[in-house]
Amino acid sequence: MSQPFANLGLEPTLVETVIKLGFNTPTEVQQQAIPFVLEGRDVLAGAQTGTGKTAAFGLPIIQRLKQQDYSRDPQRNDVLALVLVPTRELAQQVHDNLTAYAAETPLKIVTAYGGTSMNVQTKNLHQGCDILIATPGRLLDHMHCKNITLQRTQTLVLDEADRMLDMGFWPDLKRILSRMSSDRQTLFFSATFDQKIKDIAYKMLRNPAEVQVAAQNATADTVEQMVHPVDKKRKAELLAYLIGSRNWKQVLVFTKTKQGSDALAKELKLDGIKAASINGDKSQGARQKALDDFKAGNVRALIATDVAARGLDIHQLEQVINFDMPFKAEDYIHRIGRTGRAGQKGLAVSLMSRDEIYLLEAIERLLDKKLPQEWLQGYEPSLIEDLEPEHPSRRNSRSSEKRRLKAKLNVHSGRGKRR
Repeated sequence: MSQPFANLGLEPTLVETVIKLGFNTPTEVQQQAIPFVLEGRDVLAGAQTGTGKTAAFGLPIIQRLKQQDYSRDPQRNDVLALVLVPTRELAQQVHDNLTAYAAETPLKIVTAYGGTSMNVQTKNLHQGCDILIATPGRLLDHMHCKNITLQRTQTLVLDEADRMLDMGFWPDLKRILSRMSSDRQTLFFSATFDQKIKDIAYKMLRNPAEVQVAAQNATADTVEQMVHPVDKKRKAELLAYLIGSRNWKQVLVFTKTKQGSDALAKELKLDGIKAASINGDKSQGARQKALDDFKAGNVRALIATDVAARGLDIHQLEQVINFDMPFKAEDYIHRIGRTGRAGQKGLAVSLMSRDEIYLLEAIERLLDKKLPQEWLQGYEPSLIEDLEPEHPSRRNSRSSEKRRLKAKLNVHSGRGKRR
């Protein structure tokens, strides 16, 4: 049976704040993690996307800082709590949530990420910063300019920690850790943790409390999943058909490349579907406008790359489409985690061409279950499909497969029989 927030050790003013925000009962990850964070323990927490991980670390951090008896020296540039995130969208989302939780406190919360003005962020930091939410690259920029220091940082949070510990961020992360005191609290939160990531995490944590509120690397039960096999060249046509025939008003679509997201948005517009793309090549202003238009209902389909999978929080989003299957199986969990949030029902549809079968198999191994497949009438995949040579090592086997299929077709049509 769930406990009210007050029973987790949170003080009355914070409890009142979260209730005003509409959260009457803590989620399972909040019930388990909040007491550990309040105790000052290191924590490794795995929970499905949309289960309230931000409040699970944010509320106790706010309380611990609020209870400290200190007066901020305007000449100091210390950050007391640092939240590192992999994307700009997630940085803004976490900042908005923590600002709402800390509304009745004097704490100053600042965000710093690329694609926006350094000058504005510098001004905000110079006015004082108790909690900083930042992407690694922009954080290092501010450290280089001596806008902030991390020597007195008491708590470090890695949100979407599996991505933060991935090779792309690891060099920056090591530089950041080298500037911090080892005498700190470290919190890792993510929806997915493979064993390699956990091994790295445990080297950085001190006797951590491990919180796992669902099967590791699991998807939410509220999300219905379906795979539609289809020829690669007909994916856009099928997507437009699904949106139109099923009257989907708000659809988040994932592609594997930035160029692909832009091209698909243009193609959907030609089909009369209002669409916008969001990817790493666009300025933060353009990304934010596309997201705002999508949330407001001015755009029906938002086409995104995986850079957005870690930071989009769209209230009651019902459909997520994998136009391209993700290269990393773990990204599938983060993608479809954009729907079915906070107990709501959602639908995750994957459009799979023949050359993506191995990607589906990797996802099924990670989830330890088979995903249902359905051929849609009029969009059945052909037995022979021209494939992009993305994996040269597979070309020979593909050619052999094509020859076998052609021979089989010839036999059935009578052309392969001897006269």
